[in-house]
Amino acid sequence: MAKTNTAPKDPFRCVECGWTSAKWVGRCGECQAWGSVEEIAAPKKQSLVAGSVSAPAQPIGEVSVERARARSSGVSELDRVLGGGLVPGAAILLAGEPGVGKSTLLLSVTAASAKMGITTLYISGEESASQVRLRAERLDAIDPNLWLAAETDLGAVIAHIDQVKPELLIIDSIQTISSSAVDGAPGGVTQVREIAASLIRIAKERNITIVLVGHVTKDGSIAGPRLLEHIVDVVLNFEGERHSRLRLIRAIKNRFGASDEVGCFDMNENGITSLTDPTGLFTTRHSEPVPGTCVTVALEGKRPLLAEVQSLVGTPVSEGRDYGNARRVTSGLDNARTSMTLAVLELRAQIRLSGRDVYVATVGGMKITEPAADLAVALSVASAAKGLALPADLVAVGEVGLAGEIRKVTGVTQRITEAARLGFKRAMVPAGSDLKIPGIEIMEVARLEQAIAKVKIQ
Repeated sequence: MAKTNTAPKDPFRCVECGWTSAKWVGRCGECQAWGSVEEIAAPKKQSLVAGSVSAPAQPIGEVSVERARARSSGVSELDRVLGGGLVPGAAILLAGEPGVGKSTLLLSVTAASAKMGITTLYISGEESASQVRLRAERLDAIDPNLWLAAETDLGAVIAHIDQVKPELLIIDSIQTISSSAVDGAPGGVTQVREIAASLIRIAKERNITIVLVGHVTKDGSIAGPRLLEHIVDVVLNFEGERHSRLRLIRAIKNRFGASDEVGCFDMNENGITSLTDPTGLFTTRHSEPVPGTCVTVALEGKRPLLAEVQSLVGTPVSEGRDYGNARRVTSGLDNARTSMTLAVLELRAQIRLSGRDVYVATVGGMKITEPAADLAVALSVASAAKGLALPADLVAVGEVGLAGEIRKVTGVTQRITEAARLGFKRAMVPAGSDLKIPGIEIMEVARLEQAIAKVKIQ
């Protein structure tokens, strides 16, 4: 009789994407992840028997929700992103680039929670306890309810949890914690998966809110197995430029609230603070009107933010003289979309840009990728090319098409309402928007050349 082979045909599998291989390799041939290929154990035949249950099932209407009520973290912008605050038993993954301010933010959160009487345990795997204490003094984060330990062993972390019995647990970071019972180096796929699963299981059993700090790869994605993002309740991404004070928290996944909210923070020498109205970081107030500036309203999640677009256009090339190709430089804007807008501006609105260097940038390091800023880019470049300033109380919102038409954008009512709240008197929007907002004049335009004519920079 033929022998039955129970071993898998390809005994090695990638834990990220499921790709299989006949031999072990260091890098997955499908998703190109490093260190994610592991050996598959041969399946064992076993009979399924009923096990003990942790709690009996009950009608959903009789399940208590009191233990799942969110409580404030003490940081308003973080509460906004989380959907109300920290939920007991929730697992939160916070990822961001090195030096962006993750540890500073979490130390501020733990201090604010401790001052509200919440027992907090901060586990540092990257710094010593003395180094964290120095930062805590600078942030005024010293409180008897804030406990601190520097550990890299999972068993020691669990012992600290048993001793302190915290309501809020911070692990900074998950890649630095290891366990002798699990194979692999600290930060590896196997270690991260098993340690995260163990800590999250303890947090669920003891109703502890746990925040795991995660590293990111060079392309900006969260390091470690993809499973890590699935087993946590909330995934937050902390963004910011090193030369800018602005920091943003975006919710990539949120089981307790909306996943399109954005929190704004100001990173300064005194620490990190919430920005409930961050518009001042992205606009400048000039004593006199300056050519080449136009204000637009961008949507970051559900939050409208006013942003100023500044343009600089070089002098025209003299007749018969050629200095090579003109430069097109952008900062904070999509380069390809800006180049397309410049081409439409020249061909449809007869604004000469050939042979002239064009520089377009946003104020305050803000990044705008949505097409709603096209009209503001076009008006600022036209203003710079003609040397005529736009009205200081004007905002422009609209997408510019290749035929020169101004297309409608989403959330236009929300955008213009925010502009009116901040004192702007005129708004240029796509035709057919049908807006009636008190205190602001609405100018509807159907084409780019019509918009330029309305602001008298033809």
